[in-house]
Amino acid sequence: MATLKELLTERYGKDTGIGDDSEADTAIEALLTRRSIRAYKDEEVPDDLIEVLIACAQSAPSKSNLQQYSIIVVKDQDIRDRLAPWCPRTPGLESKPLLLVFCADMRRNQRVGGFRDRPHVNNNMDTFLNATVDAALAMGYFVTGAEAAGLGTAPLSSLRDNIGEVSEILEIPDGVFPIAGVMAGWPEAPGYVNQRLPQSIVVHRDRYDDSNLEAEIDGYDQTRHNIFPIPDERQTRTDLWGVAEFYGWSEHISRQLGKPERPEFKAFLKSHGFDLD
Repeated sequence: MATLKELLTERYGKDTGIGDDSEADTAIEALLTRRSIRAYKDEEVPDDLIEVLIACAQSAPSKSNLQQYSIIVVKDQDIRDRLAPWCPRTPGLESKPLLLVFCADMRRNQRVGGFRDRPHVNNNMDTFLNATVDAALAMGYFVTGAEAAGLGTAPLSSLRDNIGEVSEILEIPDGVFPIAGVMAGWPEAPGYVNQRLPQSIVVHRDRYDDSNLEAEIDGYDQTRHNIFPIPDERQTRTDLWGVAEFYGWSEHISRQLGKPERPEFKAFLKSHGFDLD
């Protein structure tokens, strides 16, 4: 087994002084070595395992036990084939061994209120947020359970790139929307650990303080670049900003966020039963 210090050094890309030379607990090691896997063996995931992993997803915390999420297991090949063109950033989506779509779901509890002759008067921004968080937590627990069982996984926000078409194919009704998909399967290759922002950026003590953010980000950019330098041909949106001499994480995400993404999302939600008041 690896030591805590070894695992933390790999996760952050350098020795941060966190951890020691004791052996990591198995569950802690699994979390610290977690990586996205997008290439899978041509081997099905058994239905009984899928059911267990969905139970893992349902074991996630839920706001007030409202359980405002749904999970669509997409197996039908025709539906897979129809979805794939609307998710071009995920090549081969139609052939992944397992595809699940996690949805925020306000509709179920609206219907439950109808069964009990009670008005549902919480079609608002808070319910939208609570349902989204519920679905995201369920997805995280599914991913953790799947990887503990030996599967590789990767979440897919690309399902929202063409959310209207995806929702139509999956027959998603008003009051429900897909937050993300998860593809999974038995790994073809081990993947790699992606270096995360240092805790000095993410963690704030007693009050929010980002006064040293620029210097901290510069250091993080260099750490990642030393491990995974991004070649010129993989730089994004060079049509807008050209080829950068140094292309670090901050340059990449600044380019990504420098152009609107999914500007139709709010209009879709409003037309799909969410008032967002």
